[in-house]
Order: sequence, then structure tokens, then C-alpha cells
Amino acid sequence: MPASRPSATSPAADTVAVVAFDRISPFHLSVPCLVFEDRSRHGLPRFRVRVCAAEPGPLRTDAGFTIETRHGLAGLRGAGTVVVPSWRDAGERPPETLLKALRAAHARGARIVGLCLGAYVLAEAGLLDDRPATTHWIASGDFGRRFPRVRLQSDVLYVDDGDVVTSAGTAAGIDCCLHLVRQRHGAEVASRIARAMVVAPHRRGGQAQYIEQPLPASPRDDRLADVLDWALAHIDQPHSLDALAERALMSRRTFTRRFRDATGTTVGRWLQAQRLARAQRLLETTDAPLETVATEAGFGSATSLRQHFGAALGTSPSAWRREFRGG
Repeated sequence: MPASRPSATSPAADTVAVVAFDRISPFHLSVPCLVFEDRSRHGLPRFRVRVCAAEPGPLRTDAGFTIETRHGLAGLRGAGTVVVPSWRDAGERPPETLLKALRAAHARGARIVGLCLGAYVLAEAGLLDDRPATTHWIASGDFGRRFPRVRLQSDVLYVDDGDVVTSAGTAAGIDCCLHLVRQRHGAEVASRIARAMVVAPHRRGGQAQYIEQPLPASPRDDRLADVLDWALAHIDQPHSLDALAERALMSRRTFTRRFRDATGTTVGRWLQAQRLARAQRLLETTDAPLETVATEAGFGSATSLRQHFGAALGTSPSAWRREFRGG
């Protein structure tokens, strides 16, 4: 664990170092750069992004053009968050200079983030030993064999273990970075950034927590999509599997199968995730009493809300509100 973390008011807290390397994917490199782009002119908190070359440049991309950066690995110093957006080859050990720089950044208190195959780089640096993590599902079998000390979670979009965060592939990296914004600055800021990028905001939060993000239903599942929309609009009401299946005009078995195909999780877990997301948003954006928050989020009582909050997020609703309303 790091010796200390950048304080909430220090410039380092909003300084993000993104590691670039030879043969990098432009998409993966762009994910943290876009999410943490400086939007202070629009009234949003200012992030300071440094793209730091892990090797001498210019760096080739896998799209056929080259890029140059103003920073080398020394640019990781002073950053509150260091992002490794991917890696060029799961079978290639990253340069020892990069691994050493990541260990040093972690030791001084930076949060280290590995998106997609970037989890391989964190694992090679020893930062994932005896910790939960995830990576692209295509690589999960190889990753599990090569890094048996890592507690691999292959069925989630990202894993937040506090000072180390990993994500699955492609768009999951956007979800992961929005999650980091949400933790730092709250739901409204994350939602505004998501809208600017024309992506859906990810509204689950909390450290040391596994996140399962519901995926949109495919066009062929119009009935399921309608039921999901209806359930979200009536999240304050109780919903049973049988009642939702009936509304979708499906058998219980068919509904369960299509629901898991569309969301990657169960009805119960999905409903709890949406209720927690609703409660978090109300706590962050309103002064409503806990009983009101609990009722509107579908938990029924403040006691039930506290129990679910504690189990899922490791904190209390009141502490969550203080953290985000006071930040």
C-alpha cells in the first residue's frame, strides 16, 4: 500500500499521467486523455493530463502514424493518478524502466490504473499480487495462468481496489475513467463529461469494490429494453423476477437468459446496482433526509439503505454525502 496519497486540495490530485509506448493503440491512448481533458472553461474541474513516453520517441501507433510526447517517465512524478492504457503484446515483458517507474509512483501514493491489457503491465510490476483485478476477457485465461497470485475477476468491467484499479477492454476503460472522476468530483461532473463524450455515465462507485455495469439491450430485444427502462423509471417500487418476465411477455427462463445476455448479471444484482446508483445521486445532489432517499431509491427504509451501502461500498450514506457534498 502507498505511504500517502495526494491530498484532495493538492494539484497532484487532479494530475493524470498517461503512459504511451511504441505500437500503442490510438483508441486506448485517447480514452484517459478524453475523459480527463481540461474542460475548466465549461465550469468543470481542471484535470492536468501528461502523456509520458515509456520509450524514446517518436512512438509508432498500430494505426500507422507516429506520436511524440513532451514527457518521459519522469512525468509520472507528482501525478496523483498514473494510467497505463493498454499494452502492445501480452506476451512481452514491459521495459524494466517502466515497471520501476510504476512501482515508485505507487510507493509515493499515486493511484495506478491499468486499462485493458495494461493490467499485464501492473501485474509484471508486482502491483497486483494478492489483489483483485480484471483485464480483457480474451486474455483472461492467459492472464490467470501467468499471474496466479492475482485474484482475477473476469466477469466485470473494472475492479477498484483503492490505490490500484484495472479494467476490461475497449469501452470499459471509459467506464473506469468516469468512475475515477465520479469518486473525485461526484456524479454531476462525471455525467457532464459523459454527455460531452456522448456515452452513458457509469454511476456505481466505491473503493475495494467489484463493479458490474449493465449493458444496453440489443435491438432485437426491444421488449427487454422496454422493461429495463420501465424498471429504472420505477426503481422506487419492488420488482420480482416473475413480474418483470410477465411484463416482457416472456417465460421466467427466457427472460433470465436474455437479461443476463444483455446486462451480464442477474436481475437481483442489476436492481441493487441501480438502486445504489439512485441513492448515491440523491445523496450527492440533494439535501433529502435518508428516509426519503431510501424510499425513492427503492430500499424502503433508512436502515435497509445503510445496510446495503455498507455491504456494497464499505461506507455509510451520511459519510458518502459528506465526502461528495463537501468536496
